[in-house]
Amino acid sequence: MGIAELVLISLGLAMDAFSVSVCKGLSMRKLDYKGTVVTSVFFGGFQFLMPVLGYFLGSRFEKFISAYSHWVAFILLAFIGGKMVIEAIKESAEASASGEYKLDYKELTILAVATSIDALAVGIVFAAQKMQPWYPSAVIGIITLFVCMIGVAIGNRFGNKYETKAQIAGGSVLVLIGAKLLLEGIGVL
Repeated sequence: MGIAELVLISLGLAMDAFSVSVCKGLSMRKLDYKGTVVTSVFFGGFQFLMPVLGYFLGSRFEKFISAYSHWVAFILLAFIGGKMVIEAIKESAEASASGEYKLDYKELTILAVATSIDALAVGIVFAAQKMQPWYPSAVIGIITLFVCMIGVAIGNRFGNKYETKAQIAGGSVLVLIGAKLLLEGIGVL
């Protein structure tokens, strides 16, 4: 696998995480640098770990993983997206008054897992091709990290303009991404 091919694979894998990062940026009244870095590290870290895990699981569990991955991604993204929409509608007074972004590590973990399940399958491909996973997984993780930083910044700029409406749109996008992954997984798309 050449570097150009690896970069394209990395960018393709990073797109779901990018979309979710945009949604995270929507919920920041002003750009929170710590929140941006932590969010990006979560997504980049999981995009690194999942191909490595997929490599070690190998083709032994390939049929089971690919049979249910779309359902897992859909449930996780629909749950988090729905939660974002509900929170935006309720909009607690203290959160709006402070304008601070609250890091929710449990939510970030769920989102990172949901957006990196396809990277697990790439790791299985590495095993099938007898490739060592470390270098390509590191490239995938690093590219995802930077793509997510850009996504948070873009979401923040958009979110500052439209606030609650943007957060509702962001949550809806997560649900739609989950639905798209589900429909692709069951062969409708």
